[in-house]
Amino acid sequence: EEHHARFYAAGVCLALDYLHSQQLVYRDLKPENLLLDLEGYIKVADFGFVKEVKKGAKTYTLCGTPEYLAPEVILSRGHGAAADWWAFGVLLYELCAGQPPFQDPSGDRMLMFRRACARRIEFPAHFSEALRNLIDRLLTVNPLFRLGSGRDGAGEIRKHLWFRDLDWTRFAERSMAAPYQPRKPTAAAEANCNFPNVKLPP
Repeated sequence: EEHHARFYAAGVCLALDYLHSQQLVYRDLKPENLLLDLEGYIKVADFGFVKEVKKGAKTYTLCGTPEYLAPEVILSRGHGAAADWWAFGVLLYELCAGQPPFQDPSGDRMLMFRRACARRIEFPAHFSEALRNLIDRLLTVNPLFRLGSGRDGAGEIRKHLWFRDLDWTRFAERSMAAPYQPRKPTAAAEANCNFPNVKLPP
């Protein structure tokens, strides 16, 4: 349901906003990299493709998950934080439709890339107008005009009509009830994850 998707999308939006404020581009947004903490809030994982990109600069490495690549990444035109907002639009579509927007039924990756670059999107009938508009503006081919790329950054997304029923202050304070709260792991399960002698480098 859209109100469930809204809660999880808000967590991703704030995570990307924080990374971008540190001049970091995430570059691998996908459901597999999203975890839930014990209170049901999103945690972004796997920072293997994160790269520091100064404001106004670009990086040219082709990396990420094919279904989530922005046109400027596919075409090797250089990309920055706007590529994350494209991936956010793809994620939002998948959260509400159950599949990515550009996936070709045949599984042909090149056809999928062509569909993404041509922005051929079919919206399911159950999508609200506000959701369609938000995804439409996130999946804008030109990164300069993509929602989230303006002067207000992620603020453009937070102010969108689709998020109007979300209290961003309460969300940031984690005082909102999550749609789903994972069960606390048993002592036996925790014992399997307790490695007291392992020291990770700083």
